[in-house]
Amino acid sequence: MVSNEQRRRQLAREKFERQQQRREEARRKARRRNAVIAAALAVVLAAGVTAYATGALSGDGKKDTTDAAAPETSKAPSKGPDPCAKPAPGSPATRTWKSEPEMSIDKSASYAMDLKTTCGTIDVKLDAANAPHTVNSFNFLAGEGYFDHTKCHRLTTAGIYVLQCGDPKGMGNGGPGYTLPDENLKDSKLKGNVYPAGTVAMANTGQPHTGGSQFFLVYQDSPLPPTYTPFGTIGAEGMKTLKKIADAGEASGAGDGAPNATVVIDKAAVAKS
Repeated sequence: MVSNEQRRRQLAREKFERQQQRREEARRKARRRNAVIAAALAVVLAAGVTAYATGALSGDGKKDTTDAAAPETSKAPSKGPDPCAKPAPGSPATRTWKSEPEMSIDKSASYAMDLKTTCGTIDVKLDAANAPHTVNSFNFLAGEGYFDHTKCHRLTTAGIYVLQCGDPKGMGNGGPGYTLPDENLKDSKLKGNVYPAGTVAMANTGQPHTGGSQFFLVYQDSPLPPTYTPFGTIGAEGMKTLKKIADAGEASGAGDGAPNATVVIDKAAVAKS
């Protein structure tokens, strides 16, 4: 007989996976729409505006290949005092890249990531040995300032317990322009389809090998299938910061929405330790 707790976890997993499927369908529609726009632009260019052709669909104008595991969240008024400081001056990055960066880390070395947020520091020990592509990407993106001034756009407080970050758009549909292979999915820590508190893992579209820049920080054991690359472990200071954010709640009141706390990554840095 299935217990109420088991049923609750099953419903939470099913809801999480349905959200991913809806997001992927929205992306497919967006890609089709962009193809129509591109075709229309080609007609205009053929009519004689050739001087504008170079670079017209590159760089910031290119549609992102996204990595969000979550839909866009509505932003209701805050239900309590904001426990976090004001963000540092600056704007999120807009640059994207066509392909995964070349491997530059030492897989046998230790790496650490510090997220200096408006709510406190989140310190992470990175697993370069078991998730080298992911750690290499974070090393590259942090060096490019990609995560600086970005919001952590999603907090879940029911069923699963995670803070999701890494989208410069702050909407759950942004990414670096490339995707990463899944890694470390057989990690012994993921016992019983549970991501334990303190895990840092990649968000994705629900399809294999679709991680990009978005990631989630687990502040309480969360029942999830092992399909999200685990690539780091949060330190004691980081868990205190996450508790502060989680205690402030999320804005929708439904257990899955924008955090009430203004969580902005002022600065992200990866260093060999």
